[in-house]
Amino acid sequence: MTQPAFPSPDYHRGRKALVTGAASGIGLACAEKFAALGAQVIAVDVNAEGLTALADRVEGIVPTPCDLSNLDALAEALPHDVDIIVNNAGIQQVAPIEEFPLEKFELIMTVMLHAPFYIVRQSLPHMYARGWGRIVNLSSAHGLSASPFKSAYVTAKHGLEGLSKVIALEGAPHGVTSNTVNPAYVRTALVEKQIADQAKAHGIPESEVIEKIMLERVFVKRLIEPEEVADLCAFLTGPSSASMTGCSYPIEGGWTAY
Repeated sequence: MTQPAFPSPDYHRGRKALVTGAASGIGLACAEKFAALGAQVIAVDVNAEGLTALADRVEGIVPTPCDLSNLDALAEALPHDVDIIVNNAGIQQVAPIEEFPLEKFELIMTVMLHAPFYIVRQSLPHMYARGWGRIVNLSSAHGLSASPFKSAYVTAKHGLEGLSKVIALEGAPHGVTSNTVNPAYVRTALVEKQIADQAKAHGIPESEVIEKIMLERVFVKRLIEPEEVADLCAFLTGPSSASMTGCSYPIEGGWTAY
């Protein structure tokens, strides 16, 4: 199927972008980025106050509070007529498998794997009808390799990698692309909150977690900024990425290079 002509230079203007986990971190940076590019941003998060603050500050934001663990509510809570999806929302739990809380494992699977499937499934008919759609799934370096004490997170991210590839293959004839973005540790609240758990699991002081755990496998020795990830997400929904689909795009300082 022939791709539609690129509406340059305002490629994102007039499009509707749905971003989950938009009240903080990577999701917040993505929401700000797409709004700056002229898209209408459906900003989704369980943190309603954070979304309100974002909408008050940034034009083009539609605050859409939603608990992604409630899969039955997604169809009514979120619009289906979106052109761009950034599946970003995530949670973390650090613990050995034999001590891993079962309810936490199920919650992580629901929010980080099942919810993205539900959101994409209900949005594809609109994208197919228009002959254009862009899906970016926020995976992780942990979607490409594993680390101890993160069984649920690693499992969810590996599953998201597979889901993203299937979406890419099915969507290609309809002008829809699907890719994953794979950052290492990003300077977000999600990362900060796991420092204590990482220290406990590895038996080291909290002050040593960033250097000895988070940056151990990273050759560019710093945390990634959320805006860097947002820039890559914007590129993967822009005019130069029409043939980029079914791929994983590491932004992890060399983590997976060896």
